[in-house]
Amino acid sequence: MTDTNAVRRIERAIDSTGLVVAGVAEAQWANITPCAEWDARAVLNHTVGGMRIFAAELNGADPGAEHESDWLGTDPEAAYTEAAEADRTAWNRPGALDTTVHISLGALPGPMAALIHFTEVCVHGVDLAVATGQQASVDEELCAELLSVMRGMGGFDAYRIPGVFGPEVQPRPGAAPHGQLLAYLGRTLT
Repeated sequence: MTDTNAVRRIERAIDSTGLVVAGVAEAQWANITPCAEWDARAVLNHTVGGMRIFAAELNGADPGAEHESDWLGTDPEAAYTEAAEADRTAWNRPGALDTTVHISLGALPGPMAALIHFTEVCVHGVDLAVATGQQASVDEELCAELLSVMRGMGGFDAYRIPGVFGPEVQPRPGAAPHGQLLAYLGRTLT
């Protein structure tokens, strides 16, 4: 049975991130991001690679490349659009959440894989928005929902992997939900 809420969250993250990707100017692909050590292009490349890998796993196919391969080529926006369509189709496939998904973290049951994927697409979309001055394009409601899910997991510290999520930092006073989410994941906004 498909958890429509899990799939809906992924679709909203895909749509929100797509708006941000469409607004990135050519000169902004080298901008630094809140995701340590990655510029905007590297964040999008990682996101597109993840989308392609998850779609392939859900469809029982070979993704054709490694996660950190160059998935963007010469047209990052087109690469994102194509990956988003494949990803959306895969998550909407009957039985998608009944699939065991194999990624670098190991073999994951479909619902956990969906949460991880939702987190990746949502958070990296916010990373891109911050890096390119497009915070107004962020789906703040979705960021608040993700933050609530993470806080409700009974202690997120077990999921803080060096280089992925750092220790929680204090958000700026009055921070929007996306700023609170990034702070919870250890990203400091300058």
